[in-house]
Amino acid sequence: MALSAWFEDAFLKTADALFRRWPQPLPDPDQLRRCRLISHRGEHDNRAVVENSVPAFEAAAAGEVWGIEFDLRWTSDLRPVVFHDRDTRRLFGSPGVIREMNFGELRASYPLIPSLEEVVERFGKHLHLMIEVKQEPYPDPVRQNRVLAGILKQLRPVVDYHLISLTPHMFDRFDFVPADVFLPIAELHVNRFSELALRKGYGGLLGHYLLVTRRISQKHRDRSQRIGTGFADSRNCLLREINRAVDWIFSNRAVAMQAVIDALLQDKTPAGASRDDGNPVDRTVKNG
Repeated sequence: MALSAWFEDAFLKTADALFRRWPQPLPDPDQLRRCRLISHRGEHDNRAVVENSVPAFEAAAAGEVWGIEFDLRWTSDLRPVVFHDRDTRRLFGSPGVIREMNFGELRASYPLIPSLEEVVERFGKHLHLMIEVKQEPYPDPVRQNRVLAGILKQLRPVVDYHLISLTPHMFDRFDFVPADVFLPIAELHVNRFSELALRKGYGGLLGHYLLVTRRISQKHRDRSQRIGTGFADSRNCLLREINRAVDWIFSNRAVAMQAVIDALLQDKTPAGASRDDGNPVDRTVKNG
């Protein structure tokens, strides 16, 4: 496991270093306008702004990116909250385990961790929500299915949100949404996850930009499925993915990447023309 994690980290860093320096042709204005950037865990540095927090998502909204990605976990009293790790050690330096605390305890000790309900109320329909379902025990799956359905009922599946996961068997727990709301995230085993998405009629496939090849992408497009890749954190990598017509581009620097697109559009777009991604999103974020 440690060797696998080390290899994956080294692979990702090497790929990023390569594609950061690999010049790419400029996409045409229509391609730039269609780009849908997803801010991975919001705009954060885990110093001034913590990942998966309301301020991180506010920064993404202010930067006019198309969507945000965040992680879903459950407290002991079965409240869904937005947090990546199973415990709080990495971000807050203390060993609180999310699923061992009730929501009141979590809020008192870690007020920066939002509930899913708060994030949906604040950002739903204003940003597209890519909700990553983490692998963890579901002690009352019927109730948890009902809770999640209640929170998301104000949103339209596929149009306003997707459920994504590194462990797509977790999708089987949710029966209130159509199959095309689900997007498996492939790490190294892209072909296996690709075949799963095609067989199950999911909405598409997510994976690393180097491993999701044109051949794999075309298989999904032939079935009216979509492709998302990450993480495009440099100008050249971003332009490469736009030129490949990737549907969703995930980034740890989404606001900076959006600024690259906007600057290119200023140079290429005639005066008076509007920036339109083909799926209008209300950018006004509720303050309540």
